[in-house]
Amino acid sequence: NDFNLTIGRTEIAGLIGPNGAGKTTIFNLLTKVYQPTRGTILLDGLDTSGKTTAQINRMGIARTFQNIRLFNNLSVEDNVKIGLHNQERYSAITGVLRLPWYWSREKAAHERALELLSLFGMADLADHQAGSLPYGAQRRLEIVRALATNPSLLLLDEPAAGMNPSETAELMENIVKIRDTFQIAVMLIEHDMDLVMVICEGIAVLNFGKIIAKGTPEQIQSSQESALDDREALQQAIDRLSPKLKTVVLLRFYEEMQLSEIAEITGTNLSTVKSRLYKGLKKLRESLQEG
Repeated sequence: NDFNLTIGRTEIAGLIGPNGAGKTTIFNLLTKVYQPTRGTILLDGLDTSGKTTAQINRMGIARTFQNIRLFNNLSVEDNVKIGLHNQERYSAITGVLRLPWYWSREKAAHERALELLSLFGMADLADHQAGSLPYGAQRRLEIVRALATNPSLLLLDEPAAGMNPSETAELMENIVKIRDTFQIAVMLIEHDMDLVMVICEGIAVLNFGKIIAKGTPEQIQSSQESALDDREALQQAIDRLSPKLKTVVLLRFYEEMQLSEIAEITGTNLSTVKSRLYKGLKKLRESLQEG
């Protein structure tokens, strides 16, 4: 619903919000898993309309998934080389007949795969079966495979899911390393707010398919804290009412209390929260005067 977001060429951006807000749907639209029915998606100024998922990847967008999607029965190196083959240019005949150009390209892919794995301390695991790796290593491998496609925008869907604090700290270092080493943009969906607030330079808060707040981590945090203070003040006022009147207030404010919960969790714009709360107060006051 009127989703609009711009990401800088080397920005680390975060997309946050409650479950069901539409975050993964945004990734699916960017990568053309879903074709948008309206609107425009531009990558370096180029319109991506009508492109397939494979074409979008060749244009420069790569992603990982909430649930790890590796080729578990293949080696770690072969998983990375699958990403690299997105850029290979030799004919089927060259591959079938194993002509010199084929071996030249395979040698280059082998060297590049080991180079990428080395950046993440995984070169010694090149011959291991991907499915046998520990959870954290599988997450890293999925990121390496995405990087092998040479993206200008890397989309990470809940990369810290299931990780322990040590693995999460390592992930944060790796995300910054990716941006600095490859000079690309990174956009991540994540529920770990400590991770988001530390490494993201810009954050968008999504709720029911609509952006309800955008800004720096400091701005989002400030908005979240202000909304929480506003909620606590309202709660204190309600607590001073008689039990009967308190029941009336809570019933009348059920929707507004939900909005305050959303503000607390996601950092909803404070002016929006106040506007809806004050509107509810006005209705309640009029109702009590009439009754």
